[in-house]
Amino acid sequence: MNALMSDPIVSFVVPLYNTGAALTKLMNAFRQLQVEGGFELVLVNDASPDGTGARAAEMVRDMPCPVTFVDMARNFGEHAAVLEGFRHTRGRFVVNLDDDLQNPLSEALKLLEHLKTHECEVVYSYYEEKKHHWFRNFGSWLTNACATFLLDKPSDLYLCSFRGMRRELVDRITQYRGPYPYVDGLILGATNRIDRLLVDHAERDDGTSGYTLRKLVRLWMNMFFNFSVMPLRVASVLGGVLCVFGMMMLLSVLVEHYLLGQPTPGWSSLMAVVSIFSGAQLLILGLIGEYLGRAYMTISGKPQSLVRTVIVHQPAQA
Repeated sequence: MNALMSDPIVSFVVPLYNTGAALTKLMNAFRQLQVEGGFELVLVNDASPDGTGARAAEMVRDMPCPVTFVDMARNFGEHAAVLEGFRHTRGRFVVNLDDDLQNPLSEALKLLEHLKTHECEVVYSYYEEKKHHWFRNFGSWLTNACATFLLDKPSDLYLCSFRGMRRELVDRITQYRGPYPYVDGLILGATNRIDRLLVDHAERDDGTSGYTLRKLVRLWMNMFFNFSVMPLRVASVLGGVLCVFGMMMLLSVLVEHYLLGQPTPGWSSLMAVVSIFSGAQLLILGLIGEYLGRAYMTISGKPQSLVRTVIVHQPAQA
């Protein structure tokens, strides 16, 4: 089927999860979109429990633009869904946006134009004011701070899911098949031609965000353990600091006992020190265990994602 289609200038990748009533607005927006050189829409249903997948599969059949609908076998998370969507794109450029249209399609076209007129391989959006809940804004800020520390991200770069990329970069990052994907980590490891572009951010009209503390923690863990060895280095530094602290405590006890002749009771302080050292040892063992566990799951072939069905719609007039 793909061999019969002419490649569009841009592919829009939209992951779907509990999209609800916003799905109709999303599809109508793409119905009205006009792009010189043509475009395609790639929808990835990440096993939405609210029936989004069934509704989307029906709606794509009468779309005036080429649409590829990918239905995941189960929920694998946003980053796995986005990577799977990238693998089904054909465009010279690829723009990734969320299903809530807080990033309007007019702003997506700005990313496309920036890619056409600049030599960057990826352009990230940033906002003067984000119309998200304060918890999500805080989580995004913390995630970016962690990425700057762990992944050597430029401090002025804001990582978000609204981004545009060239075909060459998409082909590079989709070669990753590990079970714990982090799209921004793959991008930062694959190119240094990165730009940023100021765009508008709209209020969310329908539904609620799926952004939760659990998902945020999972994202951090993928960043920590799959794209950086910094936690191991921090653990080594912590071990060295505690070792020096222990030696100083021992020296203090010896001085008090042999030079000052003072008794050294202090059962409570001893138990406190033992607790600190034991906790630090367990923390370091936990870090090492997490790395080993993830390495084992990768070697044993845990899938990054599994696809149940793919529907490719090509309008008759195209």
